[in-house]
Amino acid sequence: MTEMKSRAGEGLSPAQSSGQSPAAEAKAAMAGFLSEFNRFQDDVKSTLKLQEERLTMLNAKTMAYGRPALSVRAEVEAPHQKAFNAYLRSGDDDGLRGLTLEGKAMSTAVAADGGYLVDPQTAERIQSMLLSTASLRTLANVVQVEATSFDVIVDRSEVGSGWATEAAATTESATPVIERISIKLHELAAMPKASQRLLDDSAFDVEGWLTEKIATRFTRAEASAFINGDGVDKPRGFLTPTKVADASWVWGQIGYVPTGAAADFSASDPADCIINLVYALGADYRANGTFVMNSKTVGAVRKMKDADGRFLWSDGLAAGEPSRLMGYPVLVSEDMPDIAANAYAVAFGDFRAAYTIAERPDLRILRDPFSAKPNVLFYANKRAGGDITDYAAIKLLKIAVS
Repeated sequence: MTEMKSRAGEGLSPAQSSGQSPAAEAKAAMAGFLSEFNRFQDDVKSTLKLQEERLTMLNAKTMAYGRPALSVRAEVEAPHQKAFNAYLRSGDDDGLRGLTLEGKAMSTAVAADGGYLVDPQTAERIQSMLLSTASLRTLANVVQVEATSFDVIVDRSEVGSGWATEAAATTESATPVIERISIKLHELAAMPKASQRLLDDSAFDVEGWLTEKIATRFTRAEASAFINGDGVDKPRGFLTPTKVADASWVWGQIGYVPTGAAADFSASDPADCIINLVYALGADYRANGTFVMNSKTVGAVRKMKDADGRFLWSDGLAAGEPSRLMGYPVLVSEDMPDIAANAYAVAFGDFRAAYTIAERPDLRILRDPFSAKPNVLFYANKRAGGDITDYAAIKLLKIAVS
């Protein structure tokens, strides 16, 4: 009988054998599984943490030997350059809008015309290129203003004086004559263009190319206006005012000295007129005097000799030093007139006292991808003006008999 019960029990499940229900058996199995899984997660986390600590220690040792030194100051200009470069290449101005630059000349947010001021480094590069060229800018008095014009107060006379005696009454002396010269600022513009494909080339230095183009255009426009400008929408050049023989000179005019020949220098004594020109200028101005002439005139003047057969012209003794005529430096400007009848081919004067250039410090760039497809136009503009501020500080050489 016992044997029959044992055989009957062999066909029961473990739960039936142990007296547990199937639901209880499943619950117990799930609990065991979750317990094992949690232990597995803990083991994985522990292993990963250990590996991370080892990797951190390895990187620290490696970086201690191979890592470059960190900058001691923040690279303030780098974000500006990247944003400006992105604007030039693709017109993306998001970076420019998000930047806050110091100073008005460095502010990227301007009027609704869509223009942007150039980042400081680009503006400085353009300015340095303008100063390094053969322009009157290198000799004149240059001021930066924030207004639409610049006024210069000129005292063109001296306070009178005289000897006084103890008993006699002191006579009234002459009062100085004050004159106001207003230099209006005009817009100077350049508009170089580049193809969009060239701008897309990551190896192409857009900023450097644009800087060179703008500086070249501005230099040519300025050099011409500072000498021959009529004052209408451009600076007033120093050759524009009325010119009279130096013996008849009055304020508001430019005095000249003749060469003694109708269409050239005198055949017998060509150097005499150069000497006369130098000493026509007052002694106070002569100490800072500079000659201005073009290359053709230089070719004629450098052949001149004094009475002892010595050349009046001498080349600079060091690199970058200007050539000299009678000991005074020479600025070669191709905008000066050629040697011809009644031309004013040579100027001599203290141009820092004689001529003032006023300009605004900001420079704007407007990107135009629509007007010249598939090229992109870059409209750059700044405001500058110039005028004579001391008529006594310049003398001219006229190619004429008298």
